[in-house]
Order: sequence, then structure tokens, then C-alpha cells
Amino acid sequence: MKIRTWLALPALLISATAFAQGKDIRIALVYDKTGPLEAYVKQTQAGFQMGLDYATGGTMTVGGRKITIIERDSQGKPDVAKAQLSAAYADDKADLAVGATASGVSLAMLPVAEEYKKILLIEPAVADSITGDKWNKYVFRTGRNSSQDAVSNALVLDKAGVSIGTLGQDNAFGRDGVKAFKDALKNAKIVHEEYLPPATTDFTAGAQRLIDKLKGQPGRKVIFVGWAGAGNPFKIADMDLKRFGIEIATGGNILPQMATFKQFPGMEGATYYYYAIPKNPVNDALVKRHQEKFKSPPDFFTAGGFAAAMAVVTALKKTNGNTATEGLIKAMEGMDFETPKGRMTFRREDHQALQSMYHFKIKVDPALAWAVPELVREIKIEDMAIPVRNKR
Repeated sequence: MKIRTWLALPALLISATAFAQGKDIRIALVYDKTGPLEAYVKQTQAGFQMGLDYATGGTMTVGGRKITIIERDSQGKPDVAKAQLSAAYADDKADLAVGATASGVSLAMLPVAEEYKKILLIEPAVADSITGDKWNKYVFRTGRNSSQDAVSNALVLDKAGVSIGTLGQDNAFGRDGVKAFKDALKNAKIVHEEYLPPATTDFTAGAQRLIDKLKGQPGRKVIFVGWAGAGNPFKIADMDLKRFGIEIATGGNILPQMATFKQFPGMEGATYYYYAIPKNPVNDALVKRHQEKFKSPPDFFTAGGFAAAMAVVTALKKTNGNTATEGLIKAMEGMDFETPKGRMTFRREDHQALQSMYHFKIKVDPALAWAVPELVREIKIEDMAIPVRNKR
């Protein structure tokens, strides 16, 4: 009897292993599907689905395991996001998760990943603290961080004799962005920082404070705008900034927002993505697929979703479909993967994806509803000293 029991054990173990490998790879998307950032989420979701299809050659399988997507709505609320991510890991048995959109929401999710010891891939939230002082080893990010936005824009604007006032949102996204921007400046000087609630629709008072601080400054005077979601801070141009010799600068944005840039021909900044800039096979595939499906070019966050999918599939291929967390971490640390922006690399120290940015100058094309961020130069990984801000 003992011999029969002993002989049966290996068969049971083999059967269990085969069953585990045969299960679906379950990926949870925890995004702000409702709320002010809904437009960003739709792009990210579309890009992620297209990226999975492209990276798996249309099979939606890796290592013989089918990829299943589970969607949960964080509603743009940190407490809801924590609960939804917990449910995704515990109830949905998600092997890993991708999200979220707002930086404050993403920050709330980080401890949940650590509690469940499961990968959380951040896309597209940008606050530095996500891969900085709030980071843990289960967190990776394909989206650019505030420092990448800031350093690239600083490289465009950082010249002696330039006085800058910043206009940003009073949240983690806005404050982290301005801090990183300030830290990156070596020659230009910040004369005022203006923070307004994310739901602001009337920017008059904030703009007036910026004008009052800038108008008496010698040399070039710039208001640098960093804004996400609803509201149109670029309406401050209606306050006759030119009378005071003040210009506006900003980073890139989604195409509907870029329509407002048509009033600023020649404006310079640095952007994360514009579909006509990168020249590589992955971006060609994204543009073609998006045009065929949606009859429009892919946007800012579509590229981000696609990049996140490329990272996930690249890691899963390295593990042959094994979703054990420690194995995935080992595969992803230092990992290179291709994206619509070209090659990205997960930095070992903080799991931030290092990536190119693009110095642009606004050109107005009457045939397009949006302003065109025409490429001045690619700002490569090696051109940017992106600080490591975690405590690893």
C-alpha cells in the first residue's frame, strides 16, 4: 500500500504542474474608466489590446497559455482603486495588473501590489514618487515619469536669461512635475509656481499672478504649462501675454488638446509621442492597425498602452509563460523591449522604463484639426540624466 502511494505522488505532481501551466494568464487592467481621465483610458485600453495582438502574432498566447484580460474601474478614486486591485489579485486570481491613469490613484495601488506580491505595471501615471519614495519591488512603469517630462523640456528651455513661471495642477502629477522641472534647470530661473485645482475652468486669477511675477523680468519670459485632463489652461493666451513679452511653452498632449496649440505656431517643447515622429517597425504596425480599425492615427496614450503590452509579452516570453512573480521580476529587471517609440529598458534600480523623448516645434497644417509637433531632434536616453529617487 505504501509503495502504491509513493508511486502515485510523482504523477500527481506532474498533473498539478501541467494544470498550472495550462491555465490562462490573467492580466487585470485597473483604470480610471469613468471620471475626468476617461479619454486617456480609452486610448490606453485600445493600445494595450493592439499591443498584445501584435506581440503574440495574433495568437494571444505565450508559452501555450491563453492571455485573458480582466477590466476593473477605479473611477479615478484612490480608495476604489485599492479595493479593485485587491479584488483583481484575490478574487479574479490575476497574475499581474496594469494601471492606472491618475498619479494619485496609482500611488494608492502600490502597497496592494506589495501585499499580494504581484506585479503592478504602471501605465500611464507619471508622478516621480511612483518609482521614487513610494516604490516597491513589484512596481514597474512603462509610462514616462515626471523627471523624463521635466528633463526633456528643461533641455529645450534651459538657457541663460530665461525667466519661467510654471502653471500646474495641485496634485501629485503637478507638483512632482514642477519639482523635477526645477531640479533639471541649470541656467534659466523659476520666478513663480502656480498650482490650481485639477477641476479648474477659470485660469484668470492664476494667470494674473504669473503675469505679475514675469512682466518685470528682463530677457525671455515663459509660462510653462503642465496640465492633464479637463480644463483649458491655454486660454490664458487671451490675456494678451504678448503685450508683456510672455510666451507659453508646454510638453506634448493628446490630439484633441493639440488643437488648441494651433494658436501658438513656433512654440517649442518636448513630447512623449506623436504618431508621425518615431520611425520603426513597431510604430508602423501601430499606426497601420489603428488607422484601419478607428480611421484615425493613434494618440499619446495609445502608444503607451501598446508599450505596456510589449513589455508584458516580452517578459512572459522570457519565462516561457510562467507567471511566478519572482521569475517575472528577474526577467524584467534590466529588460530591453521594443515599443512604438523604439527600444525601452527597465532600469534595475527602480524599474522605470528609460526611453527617448522628442524636442518639437509647433507647425500649423490647415489639413489637420490639431497642431503638428514637428520634430527638432530626438532626445535619447543617454541625453537625459534621470535621477533615481527610490530608497532601494
